[in-house]
Amino acid sequence: MDFRTPLGRVRGLGSAKDGTAHWIRQRVTALALIPLTLVFVALMVALTGAERATVIGTLGRPLPACLMLLLIFAGFWHLKLGGQVIIEDYVHDERLKLGAVILLSFACIAVGLAAALSVLRFVVGA
Repeated sequence: MDFRTPLGRVRGLGSAKDGTAHWIRQRVTALALIPLTLVFVALMVALTGAERATVIGTLGRPLPACLMLLLIFAGFWHLKLGGQVIIEDYVHDERLKLGAVILLSFACIAVGLAAALSVLRFVVGA
């Protein structure tokens, strides 16, 4: 049973006008995180016990650095999308809900940016 209007069915939008896109983005980031996390774990296992110079040299190469940046981007975007759904479902005061979503967004941006800058320090050697 489909409760959407004919126009909503044509556009592929739910009753809130962007729920479908939000749901798809959540699933796409989850799928992207599977191989990125596996590569990250394999890289960390391979570097266990390695000298500091080896770790810096490995993480400073373009491919590992790009994969790490993709992991950070996808992970924090996934966190933001999932956290937003949780807040919207369980926080009932509208002002508190808006504040929590804004705080979550800023926190994901700030911590994600800090993590990305940490990876970039390996690349530039600073």
